[in-house]
Amino acid sequence: MSLLDDVAERDNWRCWVCDEPVDPDMSVNDSRGPSVDSRTADRKAKVPERLAHRGCNTRKGAVKVVIPWAAHLHVVDPAPLMTVATRLDRKGGRETVARCPTRHDADEAAAWLADRFSRLTPDLPVTTKVEPGGGQFLVILATSRR
Repeated sequence: MSLLDDVAERDNWRCWVCDEPVDPDMSVNDSRGPSVDSRTADRKAKVPERLAHRGCNTRKGAVKVVIPWAAHLHVVDPAPLMTVATRLDRKGGRETVARCPTRHDADEAAAWLADRFSRLTPDLPVTTKVEPGGGQFLVILATSRR
């Protein structure tokens, strides 16, 4: 089995950048084809290789990737997810990652975050919580890792 196949199987054939499926039958030269992202801006990364679409990997280059929040979520001041993941992995604890106008919006964002982090940082167990605050609802991400 090749490195690409090993990494792809471990990542369940999902692009770690855009979180969409990667077609194993697509050419590696196609922008939606599979590629191994082995260049991270954080040299201390615990997972040195990740599966990415060729296009996602090329657009990212050798800089820190920006993981987008889902477009359907209604969030205000969303935190940069890779920065949050790095900080929680290093220090543990909890962090407010967004504000939402309604409880429903906050619950939806919290559910999306729990699902997204399960694939983005599979070795970092996180939980989400929604708390009211200042007429809005705060979305909080936490880990017990220290």
